[in-house]
Amino acid sequence: MGGRGDEDRRRLTRMPSQGAIVAVLATAGLCASFMFTLVVPIQSELPELLDASREDTAWVVTATLLASAIFTPISGRLGDLYGKRRIVLVLLLTLVAGSVIAALSPGIVGVVVGRALQGAAMGVVPLSISILRDVLHENRVDTAIALISATLGVGGAIGLPISALVTQYLEWHVLFWVAAGLGAIVFALVLWIVPVSVLRAPGRFDYVGAVALAVGLLGILLAISRGNEWGWTSPAVLALGLGGIVVLLVWGWYELRIDAPLLDLRVAARRPVLLTNIASVAMGFALFASNVIYPQLLELPVGTGAGLGLSLLAASLVVMPAGLVMMVLSPVAGRLAHRIGPQRLLALGAVALIVAYAFTLLWSSEVWHIFVANLFVGVGIGLGYAAMPMLIMRSVPRSETGASNGLNALFRSLGTSTAAAVIGAVLAAMSFDQDGVQVPAPAAFQVSFALGLAAAAIALVTALFIPARPAPQERHPSLPD
Repeated sequence: MGGRGDEDRRRLTRMPSQGAIVAVLATAGLCASFMFTLVVPIQSELPELLDASREDTAWVVTATLLASAIFTPISGRLGDLYGKRRIVLVLLLTLVAGSVIAALSPGIVGVVVGRALQGAAMGVVPLSISILRDVLHENRVDTAIALISATLGVGGAIGLPISALVTQYLEWHVLFWVAAGLGAIVFALVLWIVPVSVLRAPGRFDYVGAVALAVGLLGILLAISRGNEWGWTSPAVLALGLGGIVVLLVWGWYELRIDAPLLDLRVAARRPVLLTNIASVAMGFALFASNVIYPQLLELPVGTGAGLGLSLLAASLVVMPAGLVMMVLSPVAGRLAHRIGPQRLLALGAVALIVAYAFTLLWSSEVWHIFVANLFVGVGIGLGYAAMPMLIMRSVPRSETGASNGLNALFRSLGTSTAAAVIGAVLAAMSFDQDGVQVPAPAAFQVSFALGLAAAAIALVTALFIPARPAPQERHPSLPD
């Protein structure tokens, strides 16, 4: 690269300190990921608070997951075309708007709309990772990527006790005002600190591809997320699931035949990218399974035979250290990636998750058992989530980093959505009646631990087949001097 590329690169070097840029983007990632656990403390009370059925109030959580999965790859492509910082700012404004809508809404419709807009902001994380590749010195990129990746777990882990404290002492709408305030602060910081993106991909935005991708994903994710309540063999679930698959197949055929696709599927099919994305599904499943299992196990009454009888706030404080572990590990993960490579880093993360679930299969009768297992989850996700974007960006062209990282985030979302549905189905199916309330049996948690272990093992096996170094034709162009 020369001429214009060198000029753009020099412009990128005249900017605020690289440490400040990383700190602001990490804060943006924390803010976006916080949205996933924002309403957890009031989830069981939503039917009463919103005067709606439990099935309807489930959309307060489902809408966030769906919007995140659908808009993340689309926002990645928009960032490649029109500037990554610009799209980050748009997403943060979307988060603020959604938070204000939910804060002002007394009924369920406004809250669901607001939560969907909050979920769309998750595209901030893969875009921030792509910005790092554009603006940081090559020696600092891996460590910074590890930090931003950690925010996917840290935001939720730290946000849970914060949400619990807010709802314990204040009116529930305050949660959304807090989210709006955080989004506004981060918007101002990004506008002030993060440099304008000058590295753009050629071409135009594929509107047809974006709509088709959204429709296909919506069908599949709705079938997965609502299968437990609607019935896995019900006409609605089958129509949504099969229809979504058909739409995505047609979408893939279309994307391979146009000049400026939403996602370059030929790049996505490269062995390192494809296997990393498959590992992402398994990693996402293993992470979200722990998010579902451990809090329930900690909070269920002792009389159920499996529960440990903690309050929501106490349970959130037990699981919170996993997020802190992810944050502390981020600089270590960056250095390890330099030393052993991201492929082995991903394998190490999968091993840590295997240890976590194997531990709870053997010991889960005391609070400290869950605390220790959750620390291993923090190690596993901290290493694995750091490795995945490194593997992606070493195997795709610079013009594809936003879209490719967005696609990787989509695969993680597929894993988390599947975990929520599968673990939820297991806990519901293996439950018993206690004082008129259905509670999971101890065996349900054992099966759930085994499923988490299986997902971690799939991630490990997949990681072992990822090439330690991409083939020459699969490497991205090196940065100019």
